[in-house]
Amino acid sequence: MTDSSVSSRKVLSKIATNRLQKELTEWQINPPSGFTHKVTDNLQRWVIEVNGAQGTIYDNEKYQLQVDFPENYPMEAPQVIFLHPAPLHPHIYSNGHICLDILYDSWSPAMTVGSICISILSMLSSSTAKERPEDNDRYVKNCRNGRSPKETRWWFHDDKV
Repeated sequence: MTDSSVSSRKVLSKIATNRLQKELTEWQINPPSGFTHKVTDNLQRWVIEVNGAQGTIYDNEKYQLQVDFPENYPMEAPQVIFLHPAPLHPHIYSNGHICLDILYDSWSPAMTVGSICISILSMLSSSTAKERPEDNDRYVKNCRNGRSPKETRWWFHDDKV
């Protein structure tokens, strides 16, 4: 077995563990509206249920986000994807990858899981059409070998949705 076939996940640093425990405690006391954390014993991977906001095209729809935290969180952004089925949205690919700048180039260690969730809900809520990105098929095909969305060079050009 080669190193590339072994999971590249590394153990969380003490700073990351402390930060995530603090965020989890805050979440349990005051969760962001429209989100439910599915409790597991894995601090490094969170599954979060997303409820579409009332009055939007996603009203009464439920989706799941998977949030994987790197060993040096919060200095590095977590990987955030929608689990299948991903919502139809111009910035969400059918494989669950999300084109949202705060998950990549605009990440700041001051951001939290809660702020990520609110940004994703805002992105969903501002959409007026349920459709995939124009390059969905090509992008998903290029990701077939398990490519992480963090390995993509995203082009953030549309802030309308």
